Amino acid sequence: MAEETPVIVHSLSPEGGRLVTIRGERVGIASNLFDLLEFLRRAGLPEADTAIDDPDLIEWRGGGPEVWNESPP
Repeated sequence: MAEETPVIVHSLSPEGGRLVTIRGERVGIASNLFDLLEFLRRAGLPEADTAIDDPDLIEWRGGGPEVWNESPP
């Protein structure tokens, strides 16, 4: 199955954080937006704040960029 967007931020895991895949490869668990931006930087992708709202770049599953823990802020 081919992914339409290069970056997928998966739903919050029971252990905490969100799995991030880039181009179908697992790159790590993001605990916050800064972690995600670091993964984007390492992959050579745009890391500007506007990139997190670009649906052609990032697919958010189980909540958007504000969801990083079980309890909403």
